[in-house]
Amino acid sequence: MQHLAELLALGLWVTFRMKAESKVFVSGIFNVLHPGHIRLFQFARGLGEQLFIAVESDRIAGNAAHVREELRLEGVKSCSLVDNAFLIDEPVVGFIGRLQPQVVVKGREYERGYNPEAEVVAAYGGRLLFSSGEIQFSSTDLLRNELSNAIASPISPPLSYMMRHNISNQSLKKLVAEFANLRVLTIGDVMIDDYIDCQPLGMSQEDPTLVVSPIEKRRFLGGAGIVAAHAAGLGATSNFVSVVGADSASEFAAQELHRANVNAILIEDGSRPTTVKERYRSHGKALLRVSHLHQSAVSLDLQASIIDQVRRLVTSTDLLICSDFNYGVLPQSVVDAVISLAKNSGVIVAADSQSSSQLGDVARFKGVDLLLPTEREARVSIQNREDGLVVLAEQLRQKSNAKFILLKMGEDGVLIHAPSESSDGWLTDQVEALNKFPKDVTGAGDSMLVASALALAAGGSIWEAACIGSMAAAVQVGRVGNKPLELKEIHCLLMQGAVKDLS
Repeated sequence: MQHLAELLALGLWVTFRMKAESKVFVSGIFNVLHPGHIRLFQFARGLGEQLFIAVESDRIAGNAAHVREELRLEGVKSCSLVDNAFLIDEPVVGFIGRLQPQVVVKGREYERGYNPEAEVVAAYGGRLLFSSGEIQFSSTDLLRNELSNAIASPISPPLSYMMRHNISNQSLKKLVAEFANLRVLTIGDVMIDDYIDCQPLGMSQEDPTLVVSPIEKRRFLGGAGIVAAHAAGLGATSNFVSVVGADSASEFAAQELHRANVNAILIEDGSRPTTVKERYRSHGKALLRVSHLHQSAVSLDLQASIIDQVRRLVTSTDLLICSDFNYGVLPQSVVDAVISLAKNSGVIVAADSQSSSQLGDVARFKGVDLLLPTEREARVSIQNREDGLVVLAEQLRQKSNAKFILLKMGEDGVLIHAPSESSDGWLTDQVEALNKFPKDVTGAGDSMLVASALALAAGGSIWEAACIGSMAAAVQVGRVGNKPLELKEIHCLLMQGAVKDLS
């Protein structure tokens, strides 16, 4: 497609204008077309007959352009929501004055600032609107998308992402090989996941209640415990500190951690049960989840015990992982103390704070190297439901003072927010979900947390870390149940050429 400016210069403006009664205009750099852009396009597309997207040229974008203009334009053109996409090599205000779209749309983050487009849009009677698209948090069960065991779960490599960041198959192999030299300390809430398969019997005649009969129960290690098990399975020396109840669930957790080669320090608290989550399923579909737990913070004595254990282990640790589920093992006093201990010992710190069914604040992990929230967790933390994903990630980074943000977006993959090495600005990119046929998404975030943190601790870049983390998550969602990762699973992807050598 020619530049729209060229069409105007050729005197074809009248014909171009007749193609639509109502035009909506959006402009930007669009280094990577991520879900935040798609939401903006969806909002804009609903405001008129045709959606025009102007991609700023390399000259206009300057240092903010990290991808060549033709590639950025190609990415925008690939979106089915867009009717016309073109490059502009001039200030956008003058261009809008000639195009005169009925509506100009900008991201919500620009609403309170100076907008030079406002005057020219008002002059011809148009509208300037601000939105980052609608945000909807689905209550769909975590076990949606499970397919039959007969269907394979191929993992597609992020080849274009790897090319953008000069990541080769060999560099990933070297990073994975370094995992064996790392010592990891994980702290957080241990829990047990029970999968209860049921036979549906029908609907109750007395009230609209689904009636099922349990057939089989399978038990898995979960919570921060599976994070420690993942670390051991990927080759690292893994230590784990947590609090459990005096019950059979804690005995199961201890057995599974031992089987996974994790050195577990489980502090017993007879006043609270070990967290158990029951998932009732039928024909591969989730019906109900029942949680047996205690959500208040552990006692001051137990908090002191956790800190003492971390103090004892941190000097022989390369990576500290805080895996928080907001069930009381990591109150703020413990978080502040262990992060301080780690930083004083030069230990890399990674953290997430899951709050899918409970309240939490991921930004309370101040000054960590790697923070891995979901979009919902990030929005809850900074009380922002309106701004786009890049603004959201930056606001969370500022609040938490984290070095890197990996914003987990479920089926849309992960958004990486990292400082630019060549300027004072920030770079954002996306790795799409690599497994297109997930069987069970439970544990995807735990897998990404461990693998990406290990890659970072092994000396990899944040871009390599996000790539390996995405591969680990893809492996995990390809099976039912939260099972520990194994190093051979990552090796298999690399050795079989699932990630081609781009060097």
